[in-house]
Amino acid sequence: MSALTPSAVRRRKTSAAGPAPAAPAAGREPLWRRRDRRWALFFLAPQLLGLLVFLVGPLGFAVVLSFMRWDGLGDSTWIGLDNFRALLTDPEFGRAVWNTVKIGLITVPGGLALALLIALALHNVRGRTAYRVVYFLPVVTSSVAVSVIWQMILGGGADGILNGTVHDLLGITPPDWLADPDWVVVAVGVVTIWSSLGLNVVIFLAGLSTVPPNLLEAARIDGAGPWQTLRSVTLPLLSPTVFFTVVVSVISSFQAFDLVYVLVNPDHNEGAQTIVYKVYQQGFREFRFGLSSAAALLLLLMTLVVTAVQFKAQKRFVHYES
Repeated sequence: MSALTPSAVRRRKTSAAGPAPAAPAAGREPLWRRRDRRWALFFLAPQLLGLLVFLVGPLGFAVVLSFMRWDGLGDSTWIGLDNFRALLTDPEFGRAVWNTVKIGLITVPGGLALALLIALALHNVRGRTAYRVVYFLPVVTSSVAVSVIWQMILGGGADGILNGTVHDLLGITPPDWLADPDWVVVAVGVVTIWSSLGLNVVIFLAGLSTVPPNLLEAARIDGAGPWQTLRSVTLPLLSPTVFFTVVVSVISSFQAFDLVYVLVNPDHNEGAQTIVYKVYQQGFREFRFGLSSAAALLLLLMTLVVTAVQFKAQKRFVHYES
């Protein structure tokens, strides 16, 4: 009986097991990969459909509508760039843009600085979870409820809760925060800072927990004081968190509407009118949907430009760990 060579053994095993599966042709996807792609599209279809119907579709319709004159019922008329020219030459819209910028100048640096100080104070405190819950409560509270409460505190002129207390204790009469056009933006900024403080505090606490303790200890051993440690170690390592909160806070300040609408009556106080309020006024009060869409697109363009500048500038002050 002759011995089987290795090649003969392989041929016998192949013939017993049946023909080997054919390799996919060059440039053709394997069957399993095409099957996985079909299942992925099946599970993603509801989300993609919702994105198309509720975001992409309305955005495209708003872009087309911004070049038209339409009251929502009658025939629409193509007018080109007339809506944008009307907005850019309208003093009221320019005032609304400036009011929106002022709200951002108050809420972004003031709110983030206060949130960072509170986060630094709570970082090594026992029972941080309880403090997080307390500071986060205004974030989950309805903006209407927040506005009504602060309306009771800041409103009423000299007879209001805040003004009456200050007058009784110090003998001075503060301004009418919600009626004076020069002070209403300050009032809106203070309420916005209070309502969003908890979110920024929680984000900064999460960022501080990622700072390596050995680096802080090394800085103390080298003789660095608390301020030097904060400036040279903590803040550079916290810069990605700071950058994130700045971008989110700026975008949120550009969208100021609900607090302004409930806290103040923008119809009778031009100092409280913002860009989003002008979008609402033109569209749902005066039924000038083309003008309203143009204002919304200008707000979108303004947000994109400011965000792009922030992402360009982050290369100079944001330090990511390698």
